[in-house]
Amino acid sequence: MDTSEPTKRTRVRAYAPEFKAKVLAECSQPGASIAKVALAHGLNANMIHTWRRDARGAVAPALAGAGEFVPLQLA
Repeated sequence: MDTSEPTKRTRVRAYAPEFKAKVLAECSQPGASIAKVALAHGLNANMIHTWRRDARGAVAPALAGAGEFVPLQLA
């Protein structure tokens, strides 16, 4: 017989890409505070930071070789 406590299930919310884009656009406005935007939408600021990091990551592979050294022959 199992006497352990039942595990509490947490629900992971999925947000529409349009909603994420709207929130990120608000955060990119001059003088905008990520914390204030998060509160206005009932979100945690850490979630918005994750969305920003993910959005930058989508662009980063295109620049993958941009910071590498290239051998240069001097005369």
